[in-house]
Amino acid sequence: MLKTPYPQLVNHMIRATGLFPYLQLESASWDQKYVHHAFEVDVGRRLATLHREQSSVLAKLLNGKSIAVSAPTSFGKSFIIDAFVAAKHPDTVVIIVPTIALMDETRRRLFKKFSEYYTIITAPDTRLGPKNIFIFPQERAFGYLTALETIDLLVVDEFYKASQEHDPERASTLIKAILKLSKKASQRYYLAPNIKKLNDNAFTRDMEFVELLNFNTVYLNIQEPYKEFGGDPAKKGAKLIELISPGDQKSLVYAGTYSEIRKIADLVIKNLPRVDRIFATHSFLLRSRLLCLLRHF
Repeated sequence: MLKTPYPQLVNHMIRATGLFPYLQLESASWDQKYVHHAFEVDVGRRLATLHREQSSVLAKLLNGKSIAVSAPTSFGKSFIIDAFVAAKHPDTVVIIVPTIALMDETRRRLFKKFSEYYTIITAPDTRLGPKNIFIFPQERAFGYLTALETIDLLVVDEFYKASQEHDPERASTLIKAILKLSKKASQRYYLAPNIKKLNDNAFTRDMEFVELLNFNTVYLNIQEPYKEFGGDPAKKGAKLIELISPGDQKSLVYAGTYSEIRKIADLVIKNLPRVDRIFATHSFLLRSRLLCLLRHF
C-alpha cells in the first residue's frame, strides 16, 4: 500500500495540537521538521520524538519534581521513564507494577534498552550491580527493602489502586510498600489512567498532579451502556455477554481486581457456547489466560 502524502493542512493541524511524532516529514515544511527534531530525545538505544505533553512531563521530572500523572493509556506515560533513564542515568530506579505479566513486559522493554548499563532486577536472589532497575509487584517490595539504601526515582504504575474502593484486596499492601519506599526515594513518578484529582495524603504529599485525560493520541468511540443499568450486577453481566457473544471481532475485557476476573471467567464460560476446535475452546483459552493473570506473585 502506498503512503499517501499529507497535505500541508494536516501537518499544520498535527503541529498545532502538539502531536509532533505524527508529522509526515516527507511533506512537512522546514519549521515543522524543526519542531519534530526539537522534541526528539534518547529513549534508550534510539531517538524518538515526544508529543507536547510527554515533553512537558519529562521536563518536570528532569527538573527534579515528583509528579503524579493521570492520562489515557495511549499517552505513553511509561515511555517517559525510558527517556528519563537515558537522560539522567540514575543509580537506582524502582518500578512498582500491579501484576507479574506487566512486570515481565516492563523487564523485557527495559532490558533491551538498558541492560548494557543496568542490572534489571525482578527476583530477590539477583546480584546487584553499580546501577540497578528494580521491577516488582507490591507484594515483593518488602523483600528488597534492606537492599535499597537510596532510590533516585520511585515509579508506581496504577497508583489509584492504593484506594480501597478500586482494589480492596491489595490496597493496604500497596500503601505500605509506597510509604516504605518513599522514605528512601529522592523523586517519585506515579502513573494512572483515570484520576481527576489527587487527594493530599501521606504518599502523595508534596507531589505535583498533572491531569491530561483530555489529551488523546488515538481516536476513541466511547459508548457508556453502564448508565442504563447503574450498579445492577445481573444487568451488567447480561450486557457484557450481549457485547461479546457475536464473536465477529476481538474483545478486551478489563477487570479491576482478581476476584472480578474470576467472576467474568465464570460468566463467560457459563453463557457462551464451546467452540468445536481440535486445539482449543473458548472456555479453555479464557481460563488459561486468566489463570496466568492471577499468578501475581
